[in-house]
Amino acid sequence: MIHTRRSYGGMCVAPHHLAAEAGRDVLRAGGNAVEAMVAAAATIAVAYPHMNAIGGDGFWLIHEPGRPPVAIDACGGAAGLATPAFYRGHDAIPERGPEAALTMAGTVGGWSEALKVAGRWGSAAPLPDLLADAIRHARDGVAVSRSQQQLTVRHQARLSQSPGFNETFLIDGQAPREGERLLQPRLAATLEHLAAAGLDDFYRGELAASMANDLDAAGSPLRLNDFSGYHARQVTPLEVSLADATLYNLPAPTQGVASLMILALYERLKVAEGESVAHIHGLIEATKQSFLLRDRYVTDPGRLPEPLQDLLDNAHLDRTAAEIDMHKALPWPHEPARGDTIWMGTVDRQGRAASFIQSIYWEFGSGLVLPESGVLWQNRGISFSLDADSLRGLGPGRKPFHTLNPALARFHDGRTLVYGTMGGEGQPQTQAAVFSRYAFHGIPLQQAISAPRWLLGRTWGESSTNLKLESRFPEHMVAALRAAGHDVEMLPEAYSDTMGHAGAIVHHPDGLIEGAHDPRSDGGAAGH
Repeated sequence: MIHTRRSYGGMCVAPHHLAAEAGRDVLRAGGNAVEAMVAAAATIAVAYPHMNAIGGDGFWLIHEPGRPPVAIDACGGAAGLATPAFYRGHDAIPERGPEAALTMAGTVGGWSEALKVAGRWGSAAPLPDLLADAIRHARDGVAVSRSQQQLTVRHQARLSQSPGFNETFLIDGQAPREGERLLQPRLAATLEHLAAAGLDDFYRGELAASMANDLDAAGSPLRLNDFSGYHARQVTPLEVSLADATLYNLPAPTQGVASLMILALYERLKVAEGESVAHIHGLIEATKQSFLLRDRYVTDPGRLPEPLQDLLDNAHLDRTAAEIDMHKALPWPHEPARGDTIWMGTVDRQGRAASFIQSIYWEFGSGLVLPESGVLWQNRGISFSLDADSLRGLGPGRKPFHTLNPALARFHDGRTLVYGTMGGEGQPQTQAAVFSRYAFHGIPLQQAISAPRWLLGRTWGESSTNLKLESRFPEHMVAALRAAGHDVEMLPEAYSDTMGHAGAIVHHPDGLIEGAHDPRSDGGAAGH
């Protein structure tokens, strides 16, 4: 069994152990939680390229004791040329290739903005130090993970049509085997350039010019002015008050409102016993109510039909909770969102914390790898509709709907919890599983993550919308869920990648730090 990790000097949790160790080493050298996160973010972009890249987006929640949490939206908008007319002849935006690379990559801008926030803390680790591990791993190679091998094989036929993919992610023309060395020399040079020139060069420097030229030549609608006009920005997080804690998450264009709503609804159901049928059924039904509202309201921040914080009003939550039948499942003909992502958390000795998520949307994003820089570009913009009048219609500068949503909880007893996961539509559900187990039902942190999980809907390329359960669920619970009307599919795995890669860190008032990582991932919880 994996046990909860504990330390007093700091902790970094990531779905790849090299990223957790990179963050831990920054903390050990005296860096703060944000600096550790930048090091981890750069490293995991190298070590887990099927899940994230510097050509993707990111979102932050930053906690400092005694101050309101800071949220950072590092999501890029659609290119100035990204209009329905650009895609004339298509019924939908192409899912892979240059035309799928239609939104600006925001995550590097988010690193920069987060470091500005941390600047008031007095520490200022040099940027070359923060990027050093990522550069070394890109130059010297990383051992290919099991999930990278499996996903490369699964999607190779389609991804091989994207310029640059084969040269970057295949070895001798074949999908790399688990444990085989993957070298990324062009990405190493790009990270070295950023370390020397500064992160802003990604948007307003030599690197920006190089990437804009390569995107244009490949057939993407992105141009240099899309780079120069981009800035990550601080935003006000959404929040909801529970009996023992206040929860925070990201506003639009993310589904953070759904993550908060599930837990607020579940608390109102007053379920007494964790790991019971009522626990699982209650969370699933709360998820359905939350997703229905999410899909009615969440879109580009400038086009919201209603302020999302209003959905978290006590009266609204009370009415919505009353719609939940604790004995019968709501029919679920719902089309969910897919996506692949990483979540990471850091806490430093002073109790400052970062909850961070970084993504390229689908496995390997658009599949487009820019020839000069070696940067893999996201396909987040395919979540737009070509019907410009729809809630999520494509338009220049608009932000796409995001499944990404890092989570933060401040308990009234002084504890701080950062937590999250990858997994598209599964993110709010896994957040609810982990938080409810730990906070409502007293299950230790690592067990809360390791325990059997479920997924309503699809992720990792699944097209079905049923309720998937890991094989470790007891037969009596499966039978009870089916009797309540749930369309249950039993997965063969005891620990399935379908359920995402979760992690969490708790900082206690006495300075104790507890960290837990997902046995479904290649990750770790590294403390000092």
